[in-house]
Amino acid sequence: MNNSWLYSIQNVTELTAIACYDWIGKGDNVSADKVAVDVMRQELNKLPMNGKVAIGEGERDKAPMLYIGEELGKGGESIDIAVDPLEGTTICARADYGSMAVIAISSKNSFLYAPDLYMQKIAISAKYPKNIIDINFSAKENVLNLAKYKKCNPSEIIIMMLDRERHKSIIEEIRTVGAKIRLISDGDISAVIAAAIPDNDVDIYIGTGGAPEGVLAASALRCVGGRMQGRLVFKNNQQILRAKAMGITDINKIYEIEDLVKKDVIFAATGVTDGLLVNGVQKYYDKFTTETLLLSSAQKMSYKVKTTRY
Repeated sequence: MNNSWLYSIQNVTELTAIACYDWIGKGDNVSADKVAVDVMRQELNKLPMNGKVAIGEGERDKAPMLYIGEELGKGGESIDIAVDPLEGTTICARADYGSMAVIAISSKNSFLYAPDLYMQKIAISAKYPKNIIDINFSAKENVLNLAKYKKCNPSEIIIMMLDRERHKSIIEEIRTVGAKIRLISDGDISAVIAAAIPDNDVDIYIGTGGAPEGVLAASALRCVGGRMQGRLVFKNNQQILRAKAMGITDINKIYEIEDLVKKDVIFAATGVTDGLLVNGVQKYYDKFTTETLLLSSAQKMSYKVKTTRY
């Protein structure tokens, strides 16, 4: 995939983020998400591709737009698309920290078609050896292993995770070794990426979040480097049947980055509100300024770009 695709999806995420601007702080996450979906769908349909949504707002019966399997574009190259039109809908509605418009694209049959359920995840920077973390280890073991390799006290390790009731026991376990936990309200795509960027002060991401978000995060890590493992979490037999219908044959499989994103990928994330990775949309009179993180695994490109639109 050439760099023209990078700028094409940059345009899509920027316009989507700008469309969300009027919904920042309005307390209406449904309307914020709807405008993001509508604009992203509209802009993707303008691109010269035979696009297919591999990661979207959900399965067809639960998502009227940008559903898994939806076909987009004007015709052309076969493209797989992974989207989160508004990562952190509640964040946007509360004018909080870290909402973004996110897209990753790759060639056909690149992404794991992840059903809309939970995924257990763990991620660190690529500067660490592969065996430092393991999703089968306890959170305490992973933190201690990381501290040992860094030759530091466990109290110096910073873990990021979603602030959820399901993480209560993990939080208590980690705090027995004195490590620091940075809890976030929503948006674990940016949190996983932050843990993988060497210059960031986050050492490791641990926790359970959305499976689609796991694939999008893995797309970014394939570009910037990083270690990540994921495992689907099933609440009931109905979810298992849904996953099998989408091609998941091993429900206990531990996914590495290469399993989640099999081929070269291009990734774009534009900030809606200020966050870990990018700043949010700014408006001055009739001008909008956006900041976008652009990544390409094939070109080994990673940079941020600011754009002002009138």
